[in-house]
Amino acid sequence: MPLSTMKRVLLKLSGEVLMGDQQFGIDPAFVMELAKEVKTAKETGLEICLVIGGGNIFRGMAGAAQGMDRAQADYMGMLATVMNALAMQSALEQLGVQTRVQSAVQMDQVCEPVIRRRAERHLEKGRIVIFAAGVGAPYFTTDSGAALRAAEMNCDALLKGTSVDGVYDSDPKKNAGATRFETVSYGKVLADDLKVMDASAVALCRDNNIPIVVFSIREKGNLARVLSGEGVQTIVKN
Repeated sequence: MPLSTMKRVLLKLSGEVLMGDQQFGIDPAFVMELAKEVKTAKETGLEICLVIGGGNIFRGMAGAAQGMDRAQADYMGMLATVMNALAMQSALEQLGVQTRVQSAVQMDQVCEPVIRRRAERHLEKGRIVIFAAGVGAPYFTTDSGAALRAAEMNCDALLKGTSVDGVYDSDPKKNAGATRFETVSYGKVLADDLKVMDASAVALCRDNNIPIVVFSIREKGNLARVLSGEGVQTIVKN
């Protein structure tokens, strides 16, 4: 499906992009810039779901690597994603965009639980739905959470906004001669371990025929360009 004809997408942002130029945490000014990008995309008529990682605050796998119980560390990471979701909600609503946060870990004082039919209704009413807390269980990343929500919500594509402008045959930060793919198959991503998303997320998108569009969210205006089919990106598809 051409990007310009999509009706509903899920935008997955890494938690690190919320740091802006900081080393840790949330940069409200940069979050506002991201919110403006999302608002511009929504104004094209798209229905948008959002999933934001938690790596700017706490990453479960990193905690486990330092000796923490993996399940406990993952739950802490889920709480970090809720904080990021609330920060993005605040920025979007300052711009006049109606949003709802739905968390896979129930916390009624600050957000709704994940209820698919309710989320569908929010989208139909023109609201942006921000899904937080991954899949609500340890041992799964927010990439898996994004793939799951994209499948649940019948999204036309999963857009992964990161710090790099696509998928490369090797790490472009370590290899200056790395080549970027315009398109690449799910099978090659999995077979060559190309680090687009974790394997379970890629497999879930493959099984549900949801293309993954990888692009740089740090480049101003790039989300709109990618949606119009003009931006620099890599599309992972069958």
